[in-house]
Amino acid sequence: MQPNILLIITDDLCWGDLACHGNPHVRTPRLDQLHAQSTRFTRYCSGPLCTPARASLFTGRYPYRTGAIDTYLGRSIMDPREITLGEIFQEAGYATGLFGKWHLGDHYPTRACDKGFQQTLVHQGGGLRQPGSFTDRDGYMDPDLQHNGRIEPSNGYCTDVFTDAAMDFIAKATTPFLCCLAPNVPHVPLHVPQEWFAHHLERGLNEKHARLYAMIENLDMNLGRIFDQLGDMKIDQRTVVIFTSDHGPCPAARHEGQSRFNAELRGLKGSLYEGGIRTPCFWRWPDHFPAARDVAIPANPIDVLPTLANLCRVPLPSDRTIDGINLLPAMRPDQPQPPHERTIIMQWHRGDVPRLYTNCAVITSRWKLVDGRELYDLIADPLERQDVSDRHVEVVATLRDRYEQWFADVSNTRPDNYAPILIHVGDDHEPRVILTRQDWRGHGDDGWSDQHAGHWELLITRPGEYRIELHLPGISADGHAMVAIDGIGRSAPVQAGQTRIELAPITLKAGPGRLESWLLIAEQRLSPRRVVLELQPSVDLSAAGVPPGG
Repeated sequence: MQPNILLIITDDLCWGDLACHGNPHVRTPRLDQLHAQSTRFTRYCSGPLCTPARASLFTGRYPYRTGAIDTYLGRSIMDPREITLGEIFQEAGYATGLFGKWHLGDHYPTRACDKGFQQTLVHQGGGLRQPGSFTDRDGYMDPDLQHNGRIEPSNGYCTDVFTDAAMDFIAKATTPFLCCLAPNVPHVPLHVPQEWFAHHLERGLNEKHARLYAMIENLDMNLGRIFDQLGDMKIDQRTVVIFTSDHGPCPAARHEGQSRFNAELRGLKGSLYEGGIRTPCFWRWPDHFPAARDVAIPANPIDVLPTLANLCRVPLPSDRTIDGINLLPAMRPDQPQPPHERTIIMQWHRGDVPRLYTNCAVITSRWKLVDGRELYDLIADPLERQDVSDRHVEVVATLRDRYEQWFADVSNTRPDNYAPILIHVGDDHEPRVILTRQDWRGHGDDGWSDQHAGHWELLITRPGEYRIELHLPGISADGHAMVAIDGIGRSAPVQAGQTRIELAPITLKAGPGRLESWLLIAEQRLSPRRVVLELQPSVDLSAAGVPPGG
C-alpha cells in the first residue's frame, strides 16, 4: 500500500530555531523528538526567499523555469503550465490538501485549489498583515482565509487554525493522502497570544525574540497534536513525515544588541551564505528510514518531488526537465548511493529577468562559490569565514563554468522572454477577482505602500460589463479615484475617511489588458489597497420579448 505523506514547510524558520540544534532559548520537545526519529539532511539548502523555495518544492524545478522568482510585484505567480506535487499525487489517486501558505498565486488558475490540492485553507500573498490580503480581517487571530477558493472567516490563532484543518483532512481521508501543512510562522510580524511569550520575558529575553520563540513553541505544540493523531489513528507507521523550512532568518526579526541564535551561521534571508539557506530537513518513516542519522550530501527543495514520486511509485511528468534528484538511496544505506559530487545552483534578486552572477551560489559537497568570486571550503570552514578563491583558482574556474551552463539553460526555459503571468478575470472559477498590491507590477521604485504606483497585467477571459470597486487607504482629504484599463477610464470623487467606492461599470473585450488605478488626494497621488472586478450577468433581451435591435 502506498504510504501517506505529511509534508510540513514552515516560514522563516532557520537552522538554529530548534532546541535540537543547540538553541538555548526555545523549547521544541516534539520537533526534538522528530529529529531523533528521522534521517536528517544537514546540507539542505533552501530559499533564499519564500516563493522560489516553494516553487522548487512543488515542481522539482529551478525557480527560473517556473516564473515564480520573487515574493511580490507579480513575480510570485507561478506559471499555470507548471505541474505540481498536488497534481501528480491527485492523478495517482491520493487525497490532497494544503493548509497555510501557498504564495504561488492568489487567482485562478494559479491557486493551490487549481493546482491539484482538493482541500485548501490558505492565506493570500506572502503572509498575514501584508498587502496581499483580500479583506481587512488579516491578523494572526481570526483571519479571513481562502477556503477552496472562497474567502471565509476563521476562528483562532492562525497556526491552530491551519493545524485543525490539516487534522480534519487527515481524519476524513479514505485513500492515501498528501497533506501539506505550511504554517506562516515564525514570519513577521511576530504576533502570538501573550500567554505564549510571557515566560520568555520573565527570563529576561527581549520582546522581539520572546515573541519569535513563542511562535515556534506554539508551532511545536500544534505539530505534536498532528503527530499524536497519526498515532491514535494507527497510521504513523505508514506515514512519511517531512519537516523543513523555506529559508533562513528574516532581517526584520533581529533585535538590536542581541542576535537571533543560528549556530553562528553567516547570513540572513535573501543571502546565499549558509545562514540564509541552510534549514532543518527531517524525514521520518518508521522501519524504513534510519533514525538519528545525518546525511551530508547537498540537497534542495527541487529534490522533494522526485523523491516522493519515487517513494510512492507515482510517475513524474515526462515533457519537462525535473532538476531534482531522488534522495531515497541516501536514506537507505543498503541501496546504491547518489553521486557524492553533486552540484546545486541557487540565485535570487529583484527584477523580472535573470542577471548573470547576481546573488548566486554554486554548491557542492565541499565547495561553495558565491557570486562567481568568493570560494569557501565548507568542510574545513562551515561558517564561511575565509575566502580561499586565490588558493584554488582551478576550482573557481570549474564552478563558474557549471554556473554559466546552468544560467544559459534555465534562462532559456521560458519562451516568452519572462513576460508577466497574467491574472485571469471573468472566469467562472473566480467570478469576483480582488486585485491587490501583492501582484501589481511596479513603476519606478518597486514597492507596495500607499505612495507606490503599480499596474496589473490581466487576461480578460470573457467580454462583458464589469463592476469596479476600490478599497481605499486612509485618506485625510477629499479627492478623486481613477481606474484605467487600456485607455478606458472611470473616475469618481472620494471624501476624507471614505474606505470604499464603486465606480461606473466598464465594458471590456476578451484578451490581455493592463489595469491601473490611483487616487489624487490634496495634490498627492496614492494607490488603492484593492481593486475588485466582477463580471455582471448578461441580459438576454430576446427572452424578455424585446425584438433584435429594439
